[in-house]
Amino acid sequence: MSNIIEKKILTEYFNKIISGEKTYELRLADWDCQPGDILVLNEIDTDTKQLIGRKLRRKVGYVGRTKDGSFWTKEEIEKYGYQIISLLNEEQE
Repeated sequence: MSNIIEKKILTEYFNKIISGEKTYELRLADWDCQPGDILVLNEIDTDTKQLIGRKLRRKVGYVGRTKDGSFWTKEEIEKYGYQIISLLNEEQE
């Protein structure tokens, strides 16, 4: 059974998801999310953080979680940071 989970999202990222440019979501893992759940993203104003009224729904696919930063040294992380990469089929370009 899938859950419906509501979260807030800034307009900039909301629009990128709507356009299809952004196909992932990076969140603090302080709540449970499983493949098959429905994520409802509620757009909020960048300055006031108040709800704007637009919503979008997306089905959760893969959920990756980690606390392990031992892939790289602390120095490498401080120098380069992390990047999250969404992988699409070549036909989706």
